[in-house]
This record gives sequence, structure tokens and C-alpha cells, in this order.
Amino acid sequence: MKLVSGIEDVRDWVSSHRARGASVSLVPTMGNLHAGHRALIRRARADNDIVVVSLYVNPFQFGPTEDLATYPRTEAEDRAVMLEDGVDLLFMPADKVMYPRGLEHQTRVEVPHLGSILEGSSRPVFFRGVTTVVNRLLNITQPDVAYFGKKDYQQMVIIKRMISDLAMPVDIVGIDTVRDGDGLALSSRNSYLTPAERRIAPALHRGLCRGIDRLKHAHPDLDRVENGVVNDWTGAGIEPDYVSVRRRSDLELPEVGDRDLVILGAGYVGTTRLIDNVEFDVDP
Repeated sequence: MKLVSGIEDVRDWVSSHRARGASVSLVPTMGNLHAGHRALIRRARADNDIVVVSLYVNPFQFGPTEDLATYPRTEAEDRAVMLEDGVDLLFMPADKVMYPRGLEHQTRVEVPHLGSILEGSSRPVFFRGVTTVVNRLLNITQPDVAYFGKKDYQQMVIIKRMISDLAMPVDIVGIDTVRDGDGLALSSRNSYLTPAERRIAPALHRGLCRGIDRLKHAHPDLDRVENGVVNDWTGAGIEPDYVSVRRRSDLELPEVGDRDLVILGAGYVGTTRLIDNVEFDVDP
């Protein structure tokens, strides 16, 4: 595995392999790799000749009161994982490489509406930071395909919209959420949970699944379904932020006849904010 930190080094390396006809993939990460990241890397390895992984904790997507300073950083362990999983190129840029004029003077990429609902309502700077850094990573590495986890479902939809709107020549592949045996979606922020909070956290997923059951079998009214999840979470010790049933394709509110849906939510377990979602189909 080759390690580079400069833009031209990445481009030269990728160009040399592309000249030989190799297909190139990118897995963008912020490090602290877990089994969810590894699923992305392994899928990229199975599908492509070349796997590029970026490791960069992006300051642009953190709000002023969020956890940039304490976000888990495990570089040595991450590099060992990448070696084991067959990564070809690790791109680890510094802030001055990603944002040479500083965050205040960086050109921003924003996806209107999609970036301001759900997660965007609770974290108003988040998706602007995500789309800006992903756009830059894609332009630097120039892959044929990039892989994203569906745990961050709204992020994946927004990135697909950005790719479409900007006519970028890259395919985006979403990979199913990887969960612990009790249903908790794997996340770097799970490490913030105390043992007692970790026992509570799986109720996030259970509540969403119960909401789907209610929608399919008892209560087709979306408000009742969403409020039911909120009540389940509250009863389990989770402080709800939002719960919403949406169309999978564009995260708009479902209309009569829509069948491909997703229920998304965020809640606090102690002081840790966790997100989750479950895709489902409604029978005609």
C-alpha cells in the first residue's frame, strides 16, 4: 500500500494505473475504521482493479459545538486494516492541502433543499462541508466509482444529487449498513457511549423497525407512526431529535402510490447523537 499526502502525487499514481486500463475506486473515510468501513473497502476491492482510500477528518463539516477535537483518530490501526483488506493507495492530506486558502475562503458546494432537511435542519453546516470535501476528493482522485455507507443515507442521496447536477463522471455505490448483533449500526461515535448507554442504544434500531411494522399492518398515518417511534425511544431512554418516513429516491414526503420508502431518525443516548435508518417497501 502506497501512502501519499499531496494532490499531484495522487493524480500521477492514479494516471499511471489508468493508462494501463485499470479501473479506479475511492472509499472516502474519516478514519477510526470499523466493520462498516471494511465492507466498503472489500466491495471496492471485489469490483475494481485499484482501491484508493482517503483518510481525512474534515473540519468543514463540524459545527462550532460539535466533536471535531475529540473525534476518534486511530491512524496506526487504520493503516493495518487497509493493508489487510488490500488497499492500493492511502491518501492522507493535511488541512492545508484540502483547504489551501483556509475554510473561510474555500469555494463551497451546496445541494439546496436536500441539504437543509432532516440532518441538515439539526446540523446546518454539515452537508455543505460534506459535499465540499467529497467534491474535492473526487476531483483529486478521479475515480470511476466511489463507495458510501447507507447508514448515512441522506448523505448518500445528497452526494448522488451533487454528482448528477455537476455532471461528474463517477458512479456512486451505496453499501448496506453493518450492525452489531443487537442491531446497533456501527459508527465511530459508538465509542463515546458508556457501557450503560451502549445497552440502551440498540433501541434506536428497534424503534424504527417497530415503526415500519405499524405502518404496514396497523397505522398508515405517518404522523402516528413517527410519534410511535418517538415514544418508543423516549421510553427506552433515548432523547429523540427527529423521526421521518420519506421516499428513498429523493427524501421527499411519500405520496399515494409510493412504495420504496425509508424511515430515518436521530436521537441522543446520553450526550452522544446517533443516527439510523431502515429501508422498506410498501406492498401495493
